[in-house]
Amino acid sequence: MNYISSLNHSLINKYGPRESIEYDVIIVGGGPSGLSAAIRLKQLAIKKNKEIKICVLEKGSELGAHILSGAIIDPRSIFELFPKEKLNKLFNTPVIEERFLFLSSKKSYKIPSWILPICFKNHGNYIISLSDLVRWMGKKAENMGIDIFSGFSASEILYDSKNNVCGIATNNFGINKEGIIKKNFQLGMELYAKYTLFAEGSRGHLSKQIIKKFNLDNKKDPQTYSLGIKELWTINPKLHKKGLVIHTIGWPLDYKTYGGGFLYHMENNQISIGYIISLDYKNPYLSPFEEFQRYKTHPKICKILKGGKRISYGARTITTGGLQSLPEFIFDGGAFIGCNAGFMNVSRIKGIHTSIKSGILVADSIFKKICSNNKFNKLITYKTSFQASWLYKELYKARNFKPAMKKGLYIGMLIIGIDQILFSGKFPFTLHNINSDYTYLEPASKHIPIKYPNPDNKLTFDKLSSIYVSNINHDEDQPIHLILKNKKIPIHINFSIYAGPEARYCPAGVYEFIIEKNKIQHLQINAQNCIHCKTCDIKDPTQNIEWITPEGGSGTNYPNM
Repeated sequence: MNYISSLNHSLINKYGPRESIEYDVIIVGGGPSGLSAAIRLKQLAIKKNKEIKICVLEKGSELGAHILSGAIIDPRSIFELFPKEKLNKLFNTPVIEERFLFLSSKKSYKIPSWILPICFKNHGNYIISLSDLVRWMGKKAENMGIDIFSGFSASEILYDSKNNVCGIATNNFGINKEGIIKKNFQLGMELYAKYTLFAEGSRGHLSKQIIKKFNLDNKKDPQTYSLGIKELWTINPKLHKKGLVIHTIGWPLDYKTYGGGFLYHMENNQISIGYIISLDYKNPYLSPFEEFQRYKTHPKICKILKGGKRISYGARTITTGGLQSLPEFIFDGGAFIGCNAGFMNVSRIKGIHTSIKSGILVADSIFKKICSNNKFNKLITYKTSFQASWLYKELYKARNFKPAMKKGLYIGMLIIGIDQILFSGKFPFTLHNINSDYTYLEPASKHIPIKYPNPDNKLTFDKLSSIYVSNINHDEDQPIHLILKNKKIPIHINFSIYAGPEARYCPAGVYEFIIEKNKIQHLQINAQNCIHCKTCDIKDPTQNIEWITPEGGSGTNYPNM
């Protein structure tokens, strides 16, 4: 029994049974995959005049509060979901020009488009705000009669007597850091369903438990991740070009570390600028946040930002392992969908259209099952329809991208060129992800500390001022949702061997080593700074940190990221 389950059982014994509600389908996560599954299922039910009760549970204070993406969307699957809908208001910034640049420390070199594989091209795609899209989809879902509960965290999986998933329980409210009941205490609720879908996004807390319990990653490659960091800026109208897309590789990273930047010109003189770094990097002194700040100082980038103003900041991990690392995504009583499962096409840096498609596929499968009254059979048709879909074909073509890039920038780009251009993604061999990301971090003794420049607060910033513009909100007097399995490890192993990487891989200043009289004292966890990116859960070299869901409504409140 894990920490959450143990705490919940003790509270239930003391304060009585939790209230419960029954649904046909519960969806954990109000992102594009969760909402598309709910909407598609309701569309089918309305068409066949069948009553289906659907609930979407979102831990953010509102739909879109925790949503973060670049974002360029391939509209293919959203047009499948809404074939007769006019989406002009959402998709009013088509990609009209794109540039792919290789950066050295001072110069940039445009890579000719004819050299680039088709996966790097964005003709027919749109620059959007994903949080705006999610809010729009949420209104559609509510108008269809779908129950959407924002501000409620799913913290526990419920199982029936046959060990099938039969629902979830929401987090308790009103417990302080010491575990003492406060005046506003309220037990969580139990939500039961025929099928429970987990759309938690990258590195889902509950999904990890299910994968482990049912051994769903058996004979699969280890899952791999990247960290995406993003800022939203308003820039000088003279420097703005609506519909321009810029992607970069090279500086500030060395050739052994995979990552790259993006800069998308949105509407209203706004740009989305960010950096993505693969979490299999080796140097414990590397700070993804600081690398992003350095990126903005490049002559090609800083001239676009000159005179502009930063509006918002955020960070999120991305599931990038591809088909080889895709776990068994169906189980008795439910399924995984979206980035939570690992359906992102990393070669295209796109996961919205794939997430929406996975929601459509699982909804079709569930509707067939409900109509046939098969309650707990696995959603076999979800798996078979995926394997027959364009989504599978797209991910198959992209399967070698991440394993290739693990071999370094130059070798990786050569392999990708051969795979994508010469073989059109049908290379006769499949490369593999061999190890989990945390295993790649090397002892500090093998590396030289990186000296990052101080922020100027105009172009570059520190972590605390950054999370301020994330509109972050946590009740500081709640149980810390970042669990240290062994409190001695951060000092005796992580600091001693790896120079305390927690303080650098976290993009929000959550982890702070307290040093007094030139002696390390302890690791302080500033949980109120957490922006729910999950990097610590992935990159910690001893896997000593576990991210669990905080009280509902906690975390970021992104306006239009």
